[in-house]
Amino acid sequence: MSAVTGWVDFQRDLHRERDTILAMTAAMACRGPDGEDVWAGRHAALGHRRLAVFDLDNGRQPVAVERDGRTVAVGAHSGSLLNHAELRRELAARGHRFRGGGDTEVLVHAYLEWGGGCAQRLEGTFAGAVWDEGAGELWLVRDRLGVEPMFYYPTRSGLLFGSEAKAILAHAQAESVVDADGLREIFTYAGTPHMAFFAGMHRLRAGHTLRFGRSGISTAAYWRVEAAEHTDGLEATIDTIRGLLEESIERNLISDVPVSTLLSGGLDSSGVAALTNRALRRRGERVRTFTLDFERHDKNFAPTDTRSTTDTPYATEVAAHLGSDHHRIVVEPGELVDPVVRHAVLRAKDFPTPLGDMNTSLYLLARGVREHARVTMTGEAADSLFHGVAWNRDPVESTMQTFPWVARGVVRDDANGLGCGLFDPGLLETLAPLDYAAQRYRESCAQAPHLPGTSAHERHMRELCWVHVSNFMENQNAHTERLFKAVGVEVRMPYCDHRIVQYAYNLPWALQNFDGREKGLLRRALSDVLPRRVLERRKTPYPVTVDPVYEAALRGEFERLLDDQSAPLRPLLDVKAARAVLADPAGVRGSWARRANLELPLQLNAWLRGYGVRLAL
Repeated sequence: MSAVTGWVDFQRDLHRERDTILAMTAAMACRGPDGEDVWAGRHAALGHRRLAVFDLDNGRQPVAVERDGRTVAVGAHSGSLLNHAELRRELAARGHRFRGGGDTEVLVHAYLEWGGGCAQRLEGTFAGAVWDEGAGELWLVRDRLGVEPMFYYPTRSGLLFGSEAKAILAHAQAESVVDADGLREIFTYAGTPHMAFFAGMHRLRAGHTLRFGRSGISTAAYWRVEAAEHTDGLEATIDTIRGLLEESIERNLISDVPVSTLLSGGLDSSGVAALTNRALRRRGERVRTFTLDFERHDKNFAPTDTRSTTDTPYATEVAAHLGSDHHRIVVEPGELVDPVVRHAVLRAKDFPTPLGDMNTSLYLLARGVREHARVTMTGEAADSLFHGVAWNRDPVESTMQTFPWVARGVVRDDANGLGCGLFDPGLLETLAPLDYAAQRYRESCAQAPHLPGTSAHERHMRELCWVHVSNFMENQNAHTERLFKAVGVEVRMPYCDHRIVQYAYNLPWALQNFDGREKGLLRRALSDVLPRRVLERRKTPYPVTVDPVYEAALRGEFERLLDDQSAPLRPLLDVKAARAVLADPAGVRGSWARRANLELPLQLNAWLRGYGVRLAL
């Protein structure tokens, strides 16, 4: 269930605006290869693109519920309600009548039965909309961890909403304007939960609902992490983590189509694959796994303190250990620089980043997965919950009073932040992105829940976990979700189960760090299902290409940008500094971080041009 959009307007008859809703829906066609439909009433219209995961034959959306011959509510959603069968039985016992077997109909009936309070009963990753015809109100909901996106844009007499920004921007009343804060969000990767890059557009926060009617907009949290005393000892903690993960994987296997897993050979994805395989073996099935690799990667790869090993040997060992149906998706340098592919990646994300080939290769991996499966699970979020990211343990980067991923960019990559090294100094002075990041960090930390009497160090480690859950995952999960949805694959993230998040957040640092290494608790929890070499493997981030062919192509593209006097980004660059970098044979060679100084401007230029962005700085 892949994409939803809509329009509410109290001064128009939207019966006549089906073409407008169709245009908004069509903007997200890549997210829903299995169908498109719209519903239009007097003051509300909803559109949907479908990726069939439940009720394959009859699960069309939007779904209208009628009583006594009149429509009382209409709903649509993206993602999956994993407990829809249980809710259906409960609602049927309360007198509700269902026409099909899909989860969207359950969402609408749940709203009619319990109102906005139904959000607390929903399981899974989802973002949905219900138009309450009787009350004349729109209700939006987003899952607890914000895996599924939802944006909204108030207008003079109504509201636009959609799973992606591009759906809203397809409407004539939405302007493609980016102000200083929007650009600061891009430059810092701050992930401010309510920010949407485009001026006037907002992101519905994870774990929140929104209600919109003639009296205006109101939002409310229905879930958030809470501080709680952790009373379990070491062994009980390990057993609980294992049990919660097994339960989450069982829930995420609920689907009318087969569920696969990504497999990097790291702890997080290997654990998901192993426990998924165990669950499937009990049903007489085996897991299907997918690994990314680069052509000639072993030939070009050189160990660094960040990436000491390649993924393929470890992934291959895990696949053999599990006996999985394993697929190795090999990416060639030409695919990474293919302008068609790069355009598709930017359109999928709706905003530029310095991540470059990390995003492009992930999209190509997704495309390879789509040839075999339409639902896959990942190990996303485990690093955020169990302090697997290196910057949380670095004595400098973790204490700079800013987001630690921003600190890493400053300390290790560029004084202006990751990807910002070639922008005009005057622009950077005006935007002051590092000051912005520090401010957003303080605001986020102020919302972190703590128990009374917690030590300063314990508070700090909880705050690091909090900013990852509330900010970092807002952007990071979005990359994975959108790049896979862009080719018609639904991503499920078992570690993003709210019960796991709640438990992990309250783990004392003494337990998180009981063996002095990252994710020690998770290693112990998975120790009986993975090969020893994989369990002992040092944390390695998502792979990047080290092929000189890619670097040469990137340099050539940047040279063309500098030579293009009409390029919208050119006035924002330090052209002299950029030409000096390109003239130096070692300017970006072998350094993914220095390469980011080319990646971000190139994506930003393509975004400004392709989205018709007007900068309001």
